[in-house]
Amino acid sequence: MAQKYGVLYMNSNSSSPTESGENCHRVKFVWDGNGANFAKAAIKNAIASFGSKFMLLTNDYVWGHDTAAATRKLLDEYGGTVIDEILVPQGTRDFTAALLSIQQANPDVVAAAVGGDDQKAMRQQVAQLGMGSKPAWINNQQDWPDVYGLPVDNLFGVFGTTWYYRLDLPGVAEFVQRYQAAFPETAMRVPGNVFYNGYMCTRELLAAVERAGTTNNIAVIKALEGHVMPAKDRMQHFDAMIDPVTHQVQQTIYLATANTAPAEKDDLFTILTQSPPDVVKDTAAPGACKLESYDATPTFDA
Repeated sequence: MAQKYGVLYMNSNSSSPTESGENCHRVKFVWDGNGANFAKAAIKNAIASFGSKFMLLTNDYVWGHDTAAATRKLLDEYGGTVIDEILVPQGTRDFTAALLSIQQANPDVVAAAVGGDDQKAMRQQVAQLGMGSKPAWINNQQDWPDVYGLPVDNLFGVFGTTWYYRLDLPGVAEFVQRYQAAFPETAMRVPGNVFYNGYMCTRELLAAVERAGTTNNIAVIKALEGHVMPAKDRMQHFDAMIDPVTHQVQQTIYLATANTAPAEKDDLFTILTQSPPDVVKDTAAPGACKLESYDATPTFDA
């Protein structure tokens, strides 16, 4: 989800400037976690819980490649090994060959960097083959719209997210109620991480305009850079901060798995861990992302 808001590009999904291969424009801000954030949370836990022999299943485009690269780097750091990597084209609907190769290789863990409708197809076929529990699976990030309404058998493995609608934190229940009142006809009856990040980026942009006292884009950018957002205001466990060097929100990263004892129909996730931003920070990003100067950034008043 990415929309133009006046003269700032507020990107609420998980493609950071460094992941997407773009120049690091000063007008772009990223509000979700990136591949490195989720990988840091998931991989160390997977090695300790399941074993060190990993196989990578990767969507063959920039996001998949960057996520797999982050996984490889962390496996080197934490003592894991990659025994093979399978690249699957974007738009893949038949994962049979890939899954048979995984069965033959018998890894401890499959690290899947597969997104969108590809991931839906993959999950259905893994469940059909009874491969959801062995080997273990990790998916760096799980977007709520990609799994909403799927059978619980399709929600195997451990995956990352930045928010869940049943977090036991102040403001969460009220946020869900406001969502349901605003969208009474929507098929997705509770908000997920994608809606949450879109809401937060819009709210913080408007708050930055108020702090700056102007809609001038340079003034608003400066009001966003380095801004600290208290955990209670973001309905997360730890304070978040907009990194002034990369323009990415450093925030709590949650690991989750399927909820086999749901409290209600939509209670799909069990939250396993919450990692503070400093533990999962993408330490390579500041060196890779060089923001253009203020002088080189066109200035406008909305």
